[in-house]
Amino acid sequence: MIVFCDHGQHTLNNKKEMLRFRNLSHFQMKEKLNASQEVTYLFDKYYLQLGDISYIELDFLSSLIAIFRPKRKSLYYQVDIDPLLSYLQQFTQHKDQFVQYVHRVLDQKDFDQLITDTGIISYADFRYEIKKRFTEKYLPSQPPKSTLQYVLNQIFYHSKDADWVASIPQEQLHQLYTICQFRSLYENDHNFEIKEILYGLEVLVQRITGRAMETDVNKMVPEFQNFDSPFIAIMREFNELNDRFLRDDLHFMISDDLAYKQILVLHRQCENYIDTAFSNSHRFGISIKVNQSLLRIRQQLERIKAILSFLVINDNREKVTKSIAFAQTLIDYNCRKSNIRKLVGQSTQLLAYEITHHTAQTGEHYITSTKKEYWRMFRSACGGGIIVGIMCIIKLFLGKVETSEFGHALLYSMNYAIGFTAIYLFGATLATKQPAMTASALIAAIENGPSGQDQNRHKYWSFAIFFARLFRSQFIAFVGNVMMAFPVSLILIWGIQEVFHYNAAAAKWLKLVNELNPTETPMIVHACIAGVFLFLSGIIAGSISNRDKHNSVYYRIEEQPVLKKVFGKEKTAKVARFYEKKWAGIVSNIWFGVFMGTTASVGMFLGLNLDIRHITFASGNLALAWFGHDRYLSTEMWIWGILGIGIIGFFNFVVSFSLSLILAFRSRNLSFGELIKMAKAVWIYFKINPKSFFLPPEEKK
Repeated sequence: MIVFCDHGQHTLNNKKEMLRFRNLSHFQMKEKLNASQEVTYLFDKYYLQLGDISYIELDFLSSLIAIFRPKRKSLYYQVDIDPLLSYLQQFTQHKDQFVQYVHRVLDQKDFDQLITDTGIISYADFRYEIKKRFTEKYLPSQPPKSTLQYVLNQIFYHSKDADWVASIPQEQLHQLYTICQFRSLYENDHNFEIKEILYGLEVLVQRITGRAMETDVNKMVPEFQNFDSPFIAIMREFNELNDRFLRDDLHFMISDDLAYKQILVLHRQCENYIDTAFSNSHRFGISIKVNQSLLRIRQQLERIKAILSFLVINDNREKVTKSIAFAQTLIDYNCRKSNIRKLVGQSTQLLAYEITHHTAQTGEHYITSTKKEYWRMFRSACGGGIIVGIMCIIKLFLGKVETSEFGHALLYSMNYAIGFTAIYLFGATLATKQPAMTASALIAAIENGPSGQDQNRHKYWSFAIFFARLFRSQFIAFVGNVMMAFPVSLILIWGIQEVFHYNAAAAKWLKLVNELNPTETPMIVHACIAGVFLFLSGIIAGSISNRDKHNSVYYRIEEQPVLKKVFGKEKTAKVARFYEKKWAGIVSNIWFGVFMGTTASVGMFLGLNLDIRHITFASGNLALAWFGHDRYLSTEMWIWGILGIGIIGFFNFVVSFSLSLILAFRSRNLSFGELIKMAKAVWIYFKINPKSFFLPPEEKK
């Protein structure tokens, strides 16, 4: 049992108990003692060992912080430092030593880098930044011991420490401030803290000015080219403000200060500059480097605004409050400096939006409204089915070529790539390409839904109607693909037998049938893999389109002097227009073919049962299997074959559509709670009008 002597020193009842407590680790003690007992034990432990806590290193402060650090996130808002306050008020000698200790640890510690660097993107290279933050998360860099960041790294080393520190009651923080005899930022004789803040702000302003003047950033905002740059203007204002603070030995300014007001105006103009640059990404595209540069400037502008506010004091009572808030702000910056999730989210959102914006525009062509468009989609899908039927025959013969697995992967990839590109260029439709394109169009329907007072009531209903249009378009495209792939494959294999007297599918018919049977092969997994590739092909199309737009490739082709001399202006312009409209789709289809053609070979290399299953190819393969077995399949094989085609189509659609929908939600920063409302609206509309999900509406006469 712990007792207290008259002199404020603590002893234990006997030496054995004292040694037992001293040999326990801090984490073992947390299980045995409550917060008050832990504080008492900690002071007692360090006093018994060292006799004076005012000269110990950071271990004591780190252990003291650990006492109040909540074990679970749910306890973050129940932090109470009253046990420490009560102890310090009760035992004067230890309080005096504690005050000396804290002042020695914190006084004259440089913190300008906490303002200028910590938590801000440091490079335009996204991959480097990810790697840097990942390393920082598990092996943090340690600045010199003369810096405040070193102290914070040692005592607030958990990434969530800033959350529970921010939840400590203000009255307790004020009480701790008084007990520790701190002086506010604005009452230091040497003006050390204010000079650090001013230097940090000056560095930030210099950096944003230099970055904003770079050519690749400037081209995003032609609207500002005929005006003075707000970044140069704000740099001038900050230089004048900095000189005035140092010349007149100022500690703060008031909110009515003309220089402060002018800086705020220029700051808003700088923010508008960055917002305009981001919004112009539709017109000019955007690269990951420019995206990172704009994000960095935006983060630095936010940091400038936050830190600048601490130089403004309108009432002397604000001095203590703002000093405490400044300390919490620095802790927050340091704790979140290696936040990878936030970096990825901010860095990829705009690029995802640009990619899905392209697929949304493309996806509109895959969604029918009228009966005429519906049957046009059917004819287009039939064209796609014809080409796939031919690809099935070619793949069957390529499988008989004596070559390595790499050779087969190359041959299959060429077959797929040429076939998919032909479908695209001939204006035919491959049904499974639709989901990756149409998901973004669906989200655009939510964004562009009705406005006004009835927006929330009607936008999900508009989405349900739009989804019905999408679903029947998908349905008729599946029907067209499957209906034509089967007879085309059958006619071609029959023609080959009639001409060459050779049944090319005889040796492979059982494998082709079993590939459609989920009880014989992992068909569902293979269908999901194909769905992932369909999604990736949509991403590639959007990425290529965005990249070419940002690099002005179409304009550069159109104005290429050699091409204009050789082909003339009109033909060169046609080439540029063809490139603009078709190149992204061609590249995505080539890559889709490579993905499809190499999967099985990669799986064999890795020792994994990897392959792809595609609904249209499944239809053609069923025809080949039937013909290969002398035009006979058992009833069970027919049932599984037809059912397998449907299952493959379902998972092709679900996987590619789901991934595209997630990306579309992410790009628009929408809550996934919207999905529930959307699904309910679709279900209600389906119950009211199920026919509209499969057949076009009747045209009004």
